[in-house]
Amino acid sequence: QVVTAGRDFQCCVWQQDQLVTGLHWNENLPGIPDKAYRYQACRDSGTFLGLGTVTGSVAIHIAFSLQRLYYVKEAHGIVVTDVAFVPESRGGRELLAGNEAALLSVAVDSRCKLHLLPSRRSLPVWLLLLLCAGLIVATILLLQLAFPGFL
Repeated sequence: QVVTAGRDFQCCVWQQDQLVTGLHWNENLPGIPDKAYRYQACRDSGTFLGLGTVTGSVAIHIAFSLQRLYYVKEAHGIVVTDVAFVPESRGGRELLAGNEAALLSVAVDSRCKLHLLPSRRSLPVWLLLLLCAGLIVATILLLQLAFPGFL
């Protein structure tokens, strides 16, 4: 997939030569006029999409659904000129420090900022299976109490 950010206020995700979806600020920030923001810089890491705007805001979205996971309004004082994800090399993993992703943003204000996306919590598979087994046992015991001779 390829992501384009144009001066026409559009940000689009492409699969080869087909438009997959577009991203619009007014969907994510209701009440803001269509032309209030313009996408300035973007990057498709494969999993995440990093965006910088002319107002200095920085966002990270899930690439396939465009769900916003991270947003900092006016992280920079002025136009974000480029964004880049920290690579998953040895040095990059040290910089990630347990976070799911790290995005560097550079702006006209001569500043470079690191944006860390915390790891999302999830249950381990073994715990989920243990909870399911416990639920089945509890259900059988409750049925046995409610209907003696059930088993």
